Amino acid sequence: MKKFSDTQLARILLVVGFSISIAFSGAIAQQPLYLPDEIPLDVEAIYQELEPAQNYTTTTQDIIRQLTSNHYSEINFNNEFSSKLLDSFIKTLDGSRIYFTQADIDEFEQYRTILDDMLLEGDVEFGYLIFNRYRERLMERLVSSLQRIEEDESEWDFTIDEHIIVDRSEVPWAASKEELADLWRKRVKSNVLSMKLDDEEKELLEIREELSERYRSQLSQVLKTNGLDVYQRYMDAMTMTFDPHTQYYAPRAAENFNMSMRLSLEGIGAVLTTENEYTKVVSIVSGGPADLGGELQPADRIVGVAQGDMPYVDVVGWRVDDVVQLIRGEKGTVVRLNVMSDSSAIETKEISITRDTVKLEEQSARKEIVEVKYEGETHKIGVIELPTFYIDFEALQRRDPNYRSSTRDVRNLLEELKAEGVDGVVVDLRRNGGGSLTEANQLVGLFIRRGPTVQVRDAEGNNIVQGDSDPEVVYDGPLAVLVNRLSASASEIFAGAIQDYQRGIVLGSQTFGKGTVQELIPLGEGQMKITRAKFYRISGESTQHKGVMPDIVMPDLYDTAEDIGESALPTALPWDTIDPNYYRPYSDLKSIVPTLTDLHENRLEANPDFNLIEAQIERAMINREKNQLSLNEATLISEREEADRWRLEITNIRRIAKGEEPFASIEEMDADSDADDENIAQNNAGVDPVERNETITEGDDNADPYLVESGKILLDMIALQNDQVSLALSR
Repeated sequence: MKKFSDTQLARILLVVGFSISIAFSGAIAQQPLYLPDEIPLDVEAIYQELEPAQNYTTTTQDIIRQLTSNHYSEINFNNEFSSKLLDSFIKTLDGSRIYFTQADIDEFEQYRTILDDMLLEGDVEFGYLIFNRYRERLMERLVSSLQRIEEDESEWDFTIDEHIIVDRSEVPWAASKEELADLWRKRVKSNVLSMKLDDEEKELLEIREELSERYRSQLSQVLKTNGLDVYQRYMDAMTMTFDPHTQYYAPRAAENFNMSMRLSLEGIGAVLTTENEYTKVVSIVSGGPADLGGELQPADRIVGVAQGDMPYVDVVGWRVDDVVQLIRGEKGTVVRLNVMSDSSAIETKEISITRDTVKLEEQSARKEIVEVKYEGETHKIGVIELPTFYIDFEALQRRDPNYRSSTRDVRNLLEELKAEGVDGVVVDLRRNGGGSLTEANQLVGLFIRRGPTVQVRDAEGNNIVQGDSDPEVVYDGPLAVLVNRLSASASEIFAGAIQDYQRGIVLGSQTFGKGTVQELIPLGEGQMKITRAKFYRISGESTQHKGVMPDIVMPDLYDTAEDIGESALPTALPWDTIDPNYYRPYSDLKSIVPTLTDLHENRLEANPDFNLIEAQIERAMINREKNQLSLNEATLISEREEADRWRLEITNIRRIAKGEEPFASIEEMDADSDADDENIAQNNAGVDPVERNETITEGDDNADPYLVESGKILLDMIALQNDQVSLALSR
């Protein structure tokens, strides 16, 4: 079995994790031309054309050389690429179609087949042409909005039946500036109405003052933009035309990226990007403050940031690196986020998070025992939760014999679970975004005798097989792996190997589909993150794009989010196959999967927890189909009241089914939820994660329905396998 060299391992270990492009701005911090309250409401007075620096020609050619010589795919700068780049950059700047008119788009069309030729010469003028037009339109819209808020004394009429379109990505471009002006009139009106309903005690004058501050803040942000910002965004559009994980980082952006890779910042532990006007959560770092809090979710949009008890700073329209600077702060201090969830364009929620560094002990594996009732008896199911595939490289390099790693920790936990007499083990990889490839490989080795675990195909077509050569098996009992849409990269390697060997059964939902490997390459100016290889399972199937499909599917709210997963990224590399590696399955689990699925689905029909989840999934899908937001106050109030009634109804259906008293009102339900969150936070505060291991019984308030059902599927599997053995012995 061919093994990785040290150099190959170093290259791959760098970014085996959950790698999503982070749209950091490359701008050097600078003061705006004016303070926000001093900005004159005159576009001609504040607008200034941005131009590329001379050295961008050389840097562009360096980037192109790296793409053509080192990218995993064959890179062609041709008319097809040029056309994709044009569409991509327009969408990047104006995905909501609220700045450009049809005339602007028609003007840009002349560049559709020549951008490749321009870039090969190091010419980035088009990037500045289109960005300057976007910037001018943005300033026009913000100035007109400010004039409407600050100078128009007329009252807003919220009795008119008007609406705005929430997702405008497919609507026709505006035919004129007048049409855009009316669209922005409605957007301002929507902002006023939303703030009015969020705080009924707030006077209209106060709302106008807050919106004025928001728009002036956005205009101030626009004035900070410099030529390097534009270059960074144009290069992002170019590199991401080939794949979403290949990206150029200008010097400041490179510094931000490197700090995020070291997890050395004191913040909340979230990866952020920019989408249209919003700062959007891409992923939550395992073991970080946001992860431990459990409220902030991928695809949430951050609209405001506040320090402790201070007022919110509205960050709609801000650059992501400026939002990051607001969120970062001294360890132990509190930052409050005003967040709009992915499934709602109406309401926001407040989330308080105490800043901290991401600690290794918070990322470490932990165990618990779930007591499951099955056929009249109580069985113990061991659960190992693994937030990430980690290794303490510094301790390893100084030859510390007690260095921490995910495999070492899981080995110890398995021994403890065996000593406690568990009937089966569930490895919980939900939300595990990846980590060390070596650790994923060695973790598989705890459950198999020896054999290949993953194949890595590089840009030159070399196929490298990584595997387990140690015949020792730490745990040979019944095994399940629980995954969801946020299980990525190294998690997919582990789950795929367990599934291919039929060593255990994979449960949950389709995984992320991150099956590519990136390498950081220094340039004369900045650095590049470039896709260099792809992962393949020992069966020959790629984990890219498709991810790992579970043997038995469980409903999950993440599956309804259209923008989570590799397949949601428009330029993601495709799923494909290579020749399988030789391996011998441990059993024939595939033959009993249909029966296991039937038993599982029958249980779910009467399961109040999963009935609630199914209802939430159905509601989220209905909400996403609603593409209009009313500007009629009575209509909007009615929609919010109906949403509250629905939440109360489905919650009480679950409570009654579980023998609990129903809530009398939405206020009582929300107060109970807040109290639960506070109790969990207090119980976990200052406690080592290992000490939080406990035994949970089915029916307890804190019993995870996914773990309980995973345990019952394992017990079904044990019973069916015992029946097969009995039948074979009787013949």
